Order: sequence, then structure tokens, then C-alpha cells
Amino acid sequence: MNGLLLAIDQGTTSTRAIVFDTAGHIGGAAQQELKLHTPQNGWVEQDAEDIWRDTQAVCRAALAQSEASASEIIAIGITNQRETTIVWDRKTGQPVCKAIVWQDRRTADFCARLKEHEDTVRQKTGLLLDPYFSGTKIKWMLDNVSGAREKAQRGELAFGTVDSFLLWRLTGGKVHATDATNASRTLLFNIVTQDWDDDLLALFDVPRSMLPEVRDNSCLFGTTDILGAEIPVAGMAGDQQAALVGQACFVPGMVKSTYGTGCFALANIGPDFRVSKSGMLTTVGYRLGGKTTYVIEGAIFVAGAAVQWLRDGLGIIKSAEESEDLARSVADNGGVYMVPGFVGLGAPYWNPHARGALVGLTRGATSAHVVRAALEAQAYQTRDLLQAITDDAGYPINELRIDGGMVKNDWVCQFLADMTATPVLRPQVIETTALGAAYLAGLHAGVFSSLDDIQKNWHCAHRFAPAMKEPEREKLYAGWNHAVKQVLA
Repeated sequence: MNGLLLAIDQGTTSTRAIVFDTAGHIGGAAQQELKLHTPQNGWVEQDAEDIWRDTQAVCRAALAQSEASASEIIAIGITNQRETTIVWDRKTGQPVCKAIVWQDRRTADFCARLKEHEDTVRQKTGLLLDPYFSGTKIKWMLDNVSGAREKAQRGELAFGTVDSFLLWRLTGGKVHATDATNASRTLLFNIVTQDWDDDLLALFDVPRSMLPEVRDNSCLFGTTDILGAEIPVAGMAGDQQAALVGQACFVPGMVKSTYGTGCFALANIGPDFRVSKSGMLTTVGYRLGGKTTYVIEGAIFVAGAAVQWLRDGLGIIKSAEESEDLARSVADNGGVYMVPGFVGLGAPYWNPHARGALVGLTRGATSAHVVRAALEAQAYQTRDLLQAITDDAGYPINELRIDGGMVKNDWVCQFLADMTATPVLRPQVIETTALGAAYLAGLHAGVFSSLDDIQKNWHCAHRFAPAMKEPEREKLYAGWNHAVKQVLA
């Protein structure tokens, strides 16, 4: 089938739109940075109206760059930062307050008070009781925004993750729906029964009337005319699951790791749900034709955000691209480690109260050592995740497929391979999150007849083989573990 697919990739720090042809090649792209608001320590917010305005702008700009008309777009796919929570008025469409971002830690104490329920929550959702997820954020909004709980009880408010909010706006308020992957990140959705769970709704005090309909990842969600022609929205998935699809990890045992604002490693475990025993999450990888494929996931909250902090917070680099040359400019890390716990530590530690640290500083440490430490941290954190995934899966990981903005950095990719002792594969198209959303839309539109067609589109651009000797690898990793212990203490 000839034609084009449009992917909306709404992330934590930017909103992008990419036009793909049916072979997965990029025809046009546009991006707009998104402002984060941090009104208090541990709070992270966004303006949902900014998200909507930027989404419209980048869609139009990407289409213009592709020199295509709206009528040539076969379907639209949406992928989004997960867990970020928006509550809006059903009549006006206006959010009741700013969106609470997935990185936000304001509900940490509430999560701690619910710890006795964690086993039940894990058996139903595969998740931990952590401020990361949407359920406690909804409760906070209902309890702290004037009049919100009363409106919710009258059925006047709607909840959605960013995908659901965008779908509502794209369809002119006609469709309130989400997909199984985004629903699985709320703490309210039972991923075994594939339905909102009444016990969980009672635990978090969230009215069922607020919740969107949950659909497969590839289906007709609705139509939109924002580009001047009626175009079906036919694919939707949370960003990490969309990257899983974009990386064609359709066989149990395949693993992808995305390095964006955070780092997220997902391992396909097939159709059978099981709870992680290693501090990881079990979540929905994708649901197609009503059949669910599960993944084991490790979530690292800060990856590319550490480089962004070096640029914007410390001012020791002017661009992310400079980090590679600086890392190469020193022979080693000089004993300096960065534990990027700016918003707590995710898997496998799950400590929302941890904070970032630079460990091992001496008079000989330079800005280059600090930059290198920020890049090295991504490999150490990934090794933490892969060890936990291996413990859960019971078999070794043969290769790691990587994507995201950080993997443009060859030094990072090689250090990943060295520290994990695993071949690292970088695909031809590293925008795999957007690509996965496009694939899901194309699957429903008939561009692809099966996942096998998508698999054929995946091509490796560069393979990074482990080259570091084991004694050096283990010495470096021991230093990382020592630094983490200091932070946790």
C-alpha cells in the first residue's frame, strides 16, 4: 500500500511529529521543546495546553517538511510519556490543574502508607507502590484541587495519560479512550483480567467514571481533521512499548533499551503474566487482537536528563554532542561516579527519597571526568537492569537493541557493550518510539499484514561488541555499587 504514516511522539522534554513511508524511512520531522515546571522540591509538572498546542504545530510542520498533503496520510499513531497524569472537565475540555509528570515524587509518603497492600497490587498490576505511577497522582489531584472530588463523583471529570488527552482533543472530545500499555501504568488496571479493577479503584479512591475505555494498541481510536483532511488515529502505545514494537522485539527473550530522558529496558516474556522477583516491573508489552504480550521492565528515571543537567544546570557543556569528545579526552573516570538520583532511584532500588550524588571527587577531577561519569552511569544502571532481567527470565540476554537520543553517542554505545558484556545493536532508524507508533497505525490500516512484515523492516546500522577485559569491568562496576550504597545510606 502506498501512502504515509504520521507518528505523534509526545515525550517528557519535547513533542515531535514524524512522517514515515511504509518502509520506515523518515520523510519529514518537527520537534518542539516542552517546559517542565518544578514549583516545589520533588514536584514536576507540565501545562497540558502547551502539549496540545505543540502537538498541532509539529504535526503541521512535519507534514510541510515532507511536502505531502494531509490526504496522503493513511493513519496516525500516538506514543507518549507514560504515567504523566491529566484530569480535565468533560464539558469544557479544560484541565483542572497542571499535568503531574511521571518523575514527580509528591505522593511518596502516601505510597509508603499503603505498603501493606503492595503484594496485592503487584499480583494485579505487576507494578510497585511508587509515586511514578498514575493512580496516586489522580488521588492527589482529587484531594487537593478545590471542588475536583465532588465533580469527579458527579461524573464531570475525565482522567487520562497524555495519549488519552491528545486523543480527546484530536477527536474534538468525541473519544475518551486509551490503550492497554498506558492503562497498565496507572496502578488501577488489572493486567491479568485486562480491566479496571474495583479493588484498586477503592484503594486509591478514584471513581470509575473518570476512566477511559481501554483498547488494543492497533485499532480505530477515532478520526481527526486538524491537518485539513479526515485521518484515522489507528495506533497508540506508551513510549517504551512503542519502542519495543519499533525495535521488532516480538520473540520472548528479546530486549530493547531506550535512552531518552530516562532509560527503560524491556524484555519480551510472551503471553504469560508473572511477577518479577528482582525488583523489576511486569507490564503489558502490547495487546493485539485481544491477545496480550507481557514484558519485564526496568525503569531508570534519569539518563539523557543527566546530560541536560550538565548543559542547563552546570553549564559545563553547550550541547549534548560535546559530551562524547569530553568523555574521550580523559583516560578513565578518575574514580568519579555520578549516581543520577535527581528524582529518586528506580529499578531495582525503588527509593523515591534518594537524591543525586557525585562520588570520588579529588583535586584532580575535571569537568571532563564529571561528564564521563554522567555517561558511564547509563551503562552501570543498564547492567543493574539486565542482571535483574536475567534473574527473572532464567536465561542470558544474547543482544541488546538500543535507541533514543543518547545512542547517537558512539562512546556511550561502546561503554554499554563493555559494561554489560553484551553485544549492543543500534538500528538504522533510532527514532524507534515514533516508528513503533507508526507501525501500530499501519498494522490496523493494512500497510502491514502481520508483525513479520514489521520485523522485515528492522535493520542493524552498527553492532558494538564487548572489548573490555573482565577485571577492569568488574572493578568499575564495584565502584558504581559503592557509590549507590553511599546514596542509599
